[in-house]
Amino acid sequence: MTETTLEHSPLADAPVTPADAQDSAVHTATRTALPILVMLSVCHLLNDMIQSLLPAIYPLLKQNFALDFGQIGLITLTFQLTASLLQPFVGIWTDRHPLPWSLATGMGFTLSGLLLLAHADSFPLLLCAAALIGSGSSVFHPESSRVARMASGGRHGFAQSVFQVGGNIGSASGPLLAAFIVMPRGQGSIAWFAIAALAAIALLTRIGAWYRAHIGVHRAAAKAQRSSTLPRRTVGVTLLVLGVLIFSKYFYLASISSYYTFYLMQKFQLSAGDAQLHLFAFLGAVAAGTLVGGPVGDRIGRRYVIWGSILGVLPFTLLLPHADLFWTTVLTIVIGLILASAFSAIIVYAQELVPGRTGVIAGLFFGFAFGMGGLGAAVLGELADHIGIEAVYALCAWLPAIGLLAWFLPTIEKRHA
Repeated sequence: MTETTLEHSPLADAPVTPADAQDSAVHTATRTALPILVMLSVCHLLNDMIQSLLPAIYPLLKQNFALDFGQIGLITLTFQLTASLLQPFVGIWTDRHPLPWSLATGMGFTLSGLLLLAHADSFPLLLCAAALIGSGSSVFHPESSRVARMASGGRHGFAQSVFQVGGNIGSASGPLLAAFIVMPRGQGSIAWFAIAALAAIALLTRIGAWYRAHIGVHRAAAKAQRSSTLPRRTVGVTLLVLGVLIFSKYFYLASISSYYTFYLMQKFQLSAGDAQLHLFAFLGAVAAGTLVGGPVGDRIGRRYVIWGSILGVLPFTLLLPHADLFWTTVLTIVIGLILASAFSAIIVYAQELVPGRTGVIAGLFFGFAFGMGGLGAAVLGELADHIGIEAVYALCAWLPAIGLLAWFLPTIEKRHA
C-alpha cells in the first residue's frame, strides 16, 4: 500500500501520534480491524465471566466440602498465582516466539478447569481446577492484548479500551450468573458454562487465523522497535511509577468491588439485594470509563489521561465517606467512570515506553493488576475486621493522592517527535 493510498484509507481519520510511526508497517497491513477487536472483546467477556465464577461459588464449595477459611484462601492463592504470576513469563516467551493458536489453547485450559470444577469430589481436585482456570487466563491476557494492538491500526488506546470493556462486563456478570444458575442447582451446573468456553475457543481460533496471516508484518515491526529513545534508568523508574499507580487504582477498586455492599448495608441499612443494585451501577460505570479512556488517550496523550484519571478522582473519594445515600451512589458512579479510564492508557503508555515488548508489558501489568486486586481485597478485609468498614473507606479515600507521581512520567510523544 502506497503512502497516497494510506491517506485515503480509514487511517486518515484516526489520530496517529509520532510515537505510532514505529508501527507504520503494521498500520499498512491491517488498518483498524474492528471485527477482530469486537471478537477479542467478546472473548474477554467470556473469559472473565468464567474466571469470576470461582470466587462467586465459594459459599457453595465451603458447604459441599466442609472447607475452612484457610482452605478457601488456598484456592484463591492457587488461582491468583497461576493467573497473575505466569502472565509476564507467557509474554516474554510469546514476544520471542509468537503463537497464533495459543489463545484457543489457553481457553482449552480454562474449559478443562471448568469441567473439573463441576465434577471435583475432593479438595486437591478443586486446587487443580483453580490452577487450570488461572493458567488459561495467564495465556489469554498477554496474547490477546498483543492481537488488539496489531488490529488497532494505530488507534492503540481505542483498541485496548474495546478489548478491556468486555472483561469488565464479564467480571460483573459472572457473580450474577452464579447466583441464578449455580447456587440454586448445585456444583454440577457449573458444567453449563462450558458452552461459553467452547464459544470462546471457536472465536479465538478465528482470531488465531487472522493473527497467523499477519504474523510476518508483526514480527518485522516488533524487531524494528526493540530500542527505546529513553535511557534505561528512566524507563525503569517510569515503569516503577506506573506500578505504584496501578497499586493505588486497584487497591481502591478492591475496596468498592469487594466491600461496597457491606458498607451500604451497615451505613444506610440497605438490604443485600438493594446494595447489589448499587454495586452493579458502579461496575457499569467502570465499564463505561474503560471504553472512554483509550480513545481520549489517543487524542490528547496517555500521560494526561493517567494524570487526570487517578489524581482527578481524589475530590470524589474524599467526599464519599461523608455523603448520604443519594450522593454516595452519584459519587461512586463518577469514581468508577474516572478511575477506570486509566488502565487502557497505562497499558498503551507502557507498551510505547518499551517498544517491541507488547506481550511482556501486557502480561506484567495485567498480572500485577490482578495481584493488587486480590491483595487489596485480603488486606482491606483484615483491616475492616479491626477498624470497621466505614473507617476503611475513609482511609482508602486518600489512595488516589498517589496519582501525584504521574508528574514524573515522561511525555513520550514529544520525545519520539
